[in-house]
Amino acid sequence: MHHDIADLQRFYYQRSIGRVVQRVLRDRLLARWPAAQAQGMAVAGFGFAAPMLRPYLTHARRVTALMPGPQGVMGWPAGQPNHSVLCDETAWPIDTGSLDRLVILHGLETSDHPDALLAEAWRVLGPGGRMLIMVPNRAGLWAASDGTPFGLGRSYTAGQLEMQTRRAGFVNDWNGAALYIPPSDRRFWLRSAQFWERTGARISRVLIAGVVLAELTKQVHGPAGSGSGVHVPSPIEVLGGIARPRPGRQEVARGGGGHGRAGLPR
Repeated sequence: MHHDIADLQRFYYQRSIGRVVQRVLRDRLLARWPAAQAQGMAVAGFGFAAPMLRPYLTHARRVTALMPGPQGVMGWPAGQPNHSVLCDETAWPIDTGSLDRLVILHGLETSDHPDALLAEAWRVLGPGGRMLIMVPNRAGLWAASDGTPFGLGRSYTAGQLEMQTRRAGFVNDWNGAALYIPPSDRRFWLRSAQFWERTGARISRVLIAGVVLAELTKQVHGPAGSGSGVHVPSPIEVLGGIARPRPGRQEVARGGGGHGRAGLPR
């Protein structure tokens, strides 16, 4: 089951709780990847990652919001040249190895082919490229809530997410969590969200987050083994095809005449 673009827009841009979620998740992303450090980079997001990408518009060389076909697409950002594109979830209109940073939000947990999706993410990232995935926490309250986008699709534990991404060839660099407030529209929780985020990061074993985060790297290893050697011929081998010198005609004649004279009487 996939999200509907209208529901995602309504949650993140019209509901107070959605705007709080947007700010919390974007702050966690910027703590890992400051926007100023994206100078000259190609940055993309898949699923509904557009709210996370806005800070990079003024710094990155290129920013692309990839939105899967079953979900639908919206023009983004509003009032500016469009950076969003509708695509197949396993065939993105991105050149191989051209991305430096990739964010996946509301994309992996609703995918019909999650392994193929991660294989596509591997394809578009360049060597050393980084990906940050945000998925619902299986043990959290948000995964059990039908009133937010995190209640749709598969939920994950940190271990399950790491296992699936490792199978796709990624190296796990960092694990985190976010959304320690309950999925409630009550003002108390919304106003104190930043306090609970700071507190939850310190005592995460007591407070259960609603979202699991994982930062991963694409590492391309060189071929193992001795490889094919380069043969450098020795000087003897270079001269091996040259015939040995033979005596000249004069030497043969001189040598032959001597024997003849030796045999004649004086």
